[in-house]
Amino acid sequence: MTNEKMIIEIKEWLKEAADYIRVNLTNELDVSQKSGRTDLVTNIDEETQLFLIKKINQHYPNDRILAEEKGFNSLDSLNGRVWIIDPIDGTMNFVMEHENFCIMIAVYQDGVGQLGFIYDVMKDELYWGEKDHGVFQNDRRLPQPKDAALSEGLIGMNAYMYRKNIYSAGEIGHASMGIRVSGCAGVELIAILKGNHIGYISNLSPWDYAAGLVLINEFGFSYSNIEGNPLAFDKREYFIAATPKAYTEMQEKFIHK
Repeated sequence: MTNEKMIIEIKEWLKEAADYIRVNLTNELDVSQKSGRTDLVTNIDEETQLFLIKKINQHYPNDRILAEEKGFNSLDSLNGRVWIIDPIDGTMNFVMEHENFCIMIAVYQDGVGQLGFIYDVMKDELYWGEKDHGVFQNDRRLPQPKDAALSEGLIGMNAYMYRKNIYSAGEIGHASMGIRVSGCAGVELIAILKGNHIGYISNLSPWDYAAGLVLINEFGFSYSNIEGNPLAFDKREYFIAATPKAYTEMQEKFIHK
């Protein structure tokens, strides 16, 4: 692999961050709200992000960083090498369930995803890959999922979009075998990589999808914003990713709404 040294380093950082999270999971958390009572951030989110940023700055001081917390949540471009971090994806699950949350790291070069890592902390499962080198679950290379149609599989869904039928999300859910709502983009993208789900529709920020895009690209999945345009990487937007067959069917429903 062309980025072998960086891959080894990132895996070590993820393991160290996850160990810290697991040790502190049962301690009293400092929980605060961002945009509202269901949009949470904890001291562990911030401490995990700070740990990862320090590692990047130490080893790759000329690189730039886009991350969810503490003033790192915007960049004017993706020029050069950019690290995109979600220190805890699924913070509500982290706080309320103590499971179903992930650490996500992506490395992009001039806007093109090179490395992606989604680490399910409580399952100790790392899904990772490098551009043009496949996707792995820990050390096992994952097989190519089936290009299933919408009617043949489950689809991950944002609960509010489904309930309000935003962009025909409710209709799409009914056309599938059923919807699943995990509250964590990383968990949903893992389900696509494993072939358990045929797609995912939600409202996401760049750090929610950056790592996953590197990985689903390896399997030839289709993705875009809900209108079929490239993702902006600079704001929250409606997001769709799916097998090519299911993606085409869903886009037809959006168009004809």
